[in-house]
Amino acid sequence: MAGTLGDYQARLDDPDNAAGAYRFCADLAGRHYENFPVASRLLARRLRRHVAVLYAFARIADDISDEPEHEGARRERLLDWRAQLAEVGRLPPRHPVFLALGRTLQELDIPKQPFDDLLSAFLQDVEKRRYATFAELLDYCRRSADPVGRIVLMIHGRRDAELFRLSDAVCTALQLANFWQDVSVDLRKDRIYIPEEDFAAHGYSEADLRMGVCNERFKNLMKFQVSRTRALFEEGRALPARLRWPLSLEIRLTWLGGVRILKLIRRLDFDTLRTRPALTKLDWIPLIARALVGG
Repeated sequence: MAGTLGDYQARLDDPDNAAGAYRFCADLAGRHYENFPVASRLLARRLRRHVAVLYAFARIADDISDEPEHEGARRERLLDWRAQLAEVGRLPPRHPVFLALGRTLQELDIPKQPFDDLLSAFLQDVEKRRYATFAELLDYCRRSADPVGRIVLMIHGRRDAELFRLSDAVCTALQLANFWQDVSVDLRKDRIYIPEEDFAAHGYSEADLRMGVCNERFKNLMKFQVSRTRALFEEGRALPARLRWPLSLEIRLTWLGGVRILKLIRRLDFDTLRTRPALTKLDWIPLIARALVGG
């Protein structure tokens, strides 16, 4: 993706220009499309800049861990990103994201730890490409996905333990749904998120996966992953009803989108080796309608 290196290498012209730093984050968010946008127009205007900071911070780190422009320097650049996070509040910021992030953390009294957790997951993607157990995979999701939901809740002034629990379930389910959606995409990057214990339990192997074998064993393996991911979505289903509008609408729409991905995988008879299921604009129309009526 063009421009990812430039985003990382951006430097501050004026360390006191917080408005410019927030504009940098908003512009970066506006240049990217995601299935589940976080800097949505549905959110309260006064909070959008804070959500854009979260997006910009995570987007640049994600690009470092994934995009070709960073090949050969991924670990070094992620460690630099982590060092700049550690410097927030102690040293003058060197990058517009960290000027804006410092203001957001101070204004909303949000801790750095969830942001550092995200970076630990991105670093793990650089160093770890296989998972022995589902517990290992859940620990990755705890750091790669759950912090995003918690930060969004804190941006909205919510820090309830029960809301965090529900949010964690939804965010982990979204991350897992993305893994099962992207089996073939990740395989090309030599990343496999299906736990080795599940391969063994279903009589399927990494060699089969690499050869593109889509037999009943593979379908049963994917059906197992989809079923327990759906259970996590159900565990977090009550979250939107406990939030105020418009965040409730945003989270409900995100939940519906994730569940829809699982339905598309089922519709493919679990063959995500040959086809990557993805939501289209036509898919979003009924989802938005359902989100609006709370269905």
